[in-house]
Amino acid sequence: MERRDERGPLTTGGAAFALALTGLWSGLSIAIKFGLEDAPPLRLGWFRFVTGAATVLAWAWWVKADLRVRRAEVPVLAVVGTLFCLELGTMNIGLDRTSASHGAVLISTFPVWVALFAHFQVPGDRLSLRKLAGTLVAYSGIVVIFVQCLALSVEMLVGDALMLVSVLILAEHQVYSARAAASVHIAKLILGRFAFGTAVFVVLSVLVERDPWSWTPLLGISVFYQGVVIAGFGFIGNLWLLKRFFPSQVAVLSLLGPTASILLAWALLDERPTRLLWAGTALVTTGALLVQRLPDLSRALRRWSPQRP
Repeated sequence: MERRDERGPLTTGGAAFALALTGLWSGLSIAIKFGLEDAPPLRLGWFRFVTGAATVLAWAWWVKADLRVRRAEVPVLAVVGTLFCLELGTMNIGLDRTSASHGAVLISTFPVWVALFAHFQVPGDRLSLRKLAGTLVAYSGIVVIFVQCLALSVEMLVGDALMLVSVLILAEHQVYSARAAASVHIAKLILGRFAFGTAVFVVLSVLVERDPWSWTPLLGISVFYQGVVIAGFGFIGNLWLLKRFFPSQVAVLSLLGPTASILLAWALLDERPTRLLWAGTALVTTGALLVQRLPDLSRALRRWSPQRP
């Protein structure tokens, strides 16, 4: 067993690293949409798991991590694996039915739900009146996006609903992983979820997916980005942050992600953003910002800024 680490407020270095990860995560929905052009959702999911597992294994070998699973760790790994399967399954199926920009904005609400869940599960990470207000503001942004779906198509509405379910599961996954990382090595947490996810997704894909697929350069790039960049490096970095800092403060720095994702979807997928989408994005971002301690964020931004003569 590892000794329990005390989590605390986000430092300047930790915040800078979290922002770098946010930049990478903003391209995830785009990569998934490209991958879905050549492979069905569940098959694309286990492609991602396998490549992600290879990346994490290489890292675990490099840091000489002990990957032996102890009996007491089995229930924890089973819970993490189950949450991961539900999260990625609903995300891929949801993105198959909605736009990448809608998916990105809905994914960006997860800091709000992390703050809500952490209030009940993580000592010291309390839900204040300001955080509650942020939750309500972000929720109003979700309502605006769903109203837009009603005017567009039922299929997009279903896709957005699945994305919201995925985000709720992601938030619980983040909080549970933050607690589990105090006693289970990060490498085991990540590899456990990949092993569990691969087994489940391969079986389900064989049973339910009949759509044709083909291995193309675009699919290869999509799988590399999802598996190596996000599922490998991204998850390692995120769990490292969650082990050392309050989950709500780590998560809230992703508030820059939706704007970047919308612009990328516009440029790469020709998904032209509507006024309602921008309005919903603004509300979601404002809500996520309220969840963070604004004075702490301002001080951190001043420390990151170059010193002027």
